[in-house]
Amino acid sequence: MRSGMIRQALRRNPWAFLGPGATQALAAALVTIGLCALASLDGAPLTAAQRATMTEQGVADIGVLFLVASIYLSILIVGVTMSTAIADQARDLALFRTVGATPARVRRAIAAQAALVAVPATIAGVPLGLLFGYWWVQGLVGHGIVPGEVTFRVHGGTVPIAFAVTIGTSLFGAMIAAIRPARLRPAVALAEAAAGSRSGRVRTPLGLLLVGGGLALSVVISGLDAETADNAGLFVMLAMCFGTGMLGPVLLRMAAPVARLFGPVGRVAADNVVARSRSLSGALVPLTLAVGFAAFTIVLGSTTEHVTGVAMTAADRWLTYAGTGVYALYAAIAAVNTLITVMQGRRRDPAVLRLVGATRGHTLRVVICEALVVTATALAAGSVVAAATLLPLLHTALGTWLPWVPPPFLAGGIIGTAALVVAGLALPAAAMLRHPPIEAIG
Repeated sequence: MRSGMIRQALRRNPWAFLGPGATQALAAALVTIGLCALASLDGAPLTAAQRATMTEQGVADIGVLFLVASIYLSILIVGVTMSTAIADQARDLALFRTVGATPARVRRAIAAQAALVAVPATIAGVPLGLLFGYWWVQGLVGHGIVPGEVTFRVHGGTVPIAFAVTIGTSLFGAMIAAIRPARLRPAVALAEAAAGSRSGRVRTPLGLLLVGGGLALSVVISGLDAETADNAGLFVMLAMCFGTGMLGPVLLRMAAPVARLFGPVGRVAADNVVARSRSLSGALVPLTLAVGFAAFTIVLGSTTEHVTGVAMTAADRWLTYAGTGVYALYAAIAAVNTLITVMQGRRRDPAVLRLVGATRGHTLRVVICEALVVTATALAAGSVVAAATLLPLLHTALGTWLPWVPPPFLAGGIIGTAALVVAGLALPAAAMLRHPPIEAIG
């Protein structure tokens, strides 16, 4: 029975596993980059003086920091996308329970799906990581950040460690998502699959705890030295991003009324956002990370230059923006894939609108309004996360609480976030609208 369930899930929901597969491949690539950077720095034939200089400048820890940050992000983002994919199977899991599957069998079936998706994704991600790892090491040498004796080396544990990270994070996300469908009685599971889960008794308090903890830590580190505050800033950002994801349904329901300003189309969009707030919230974690990482890096650099009057060197600029750009791109791709997964899971909704008389243009405008609500929520959440992480650092390092935000970045951030969300929701909807609505209903 379990193998049949797995085959059915993979055949019926191929789009649901696009997000997990893509993010697992990117996670494997990030881990590979970090491991190869670590091997390249540790294995280089450097003198004691050169290594001492690298240690003083903090360059010797680049590989370790990149690897640790990659694993943290993989746990967060792969777990979120895997949870979204499993949530898309609510009705199938309910039926699986109805025909006699035990909770343990449901959990094993979900774990097997996660592992099956992670294996080919990792196989695709490791070569990608080797390619970008080579580019990363060449960039470090080319910009004079590390000595010329440093050459690209492949870490001996790249493949097993990459598999351990991707499979481990996938199983973690899948098993978290499996807790509720595995424990529910079959009749209750079927009812919730039809009406949508209303569970928030644990999710919302946990989200408030994480966000509140992040804000409290932000206040604490504002009184510490600059180096300690810088090291603790990552934990503030990760805690608040995960907390934002947990609070996502609440935040989206609060933002949904804004869509009503757009008239009848907006009213339908607002109702859709409220009804789909739980599934749409899966994209808030990677979107908040992308906005938060980009805003933190760019505003920190621009404020430092604005206050001190000293511009960053080309090498420092490349090192800072290249690393942050990789993480922001990873989060952005994860967000788009998650939104595509959500849109594919509700492919009947546009068809129903068309059957009751809506035109293609009207239906697409509804989806675009929904995308604007998600965009506004992600921008607001990302700005709060960036501010909570950034302001203590500005206070400890520069003695100011006022960030300097470059207008081009502000405009580009808004447009870029909107483009990501529209690409994840409106483009799949436009493709669905090319087919007769009766096919989607069937």
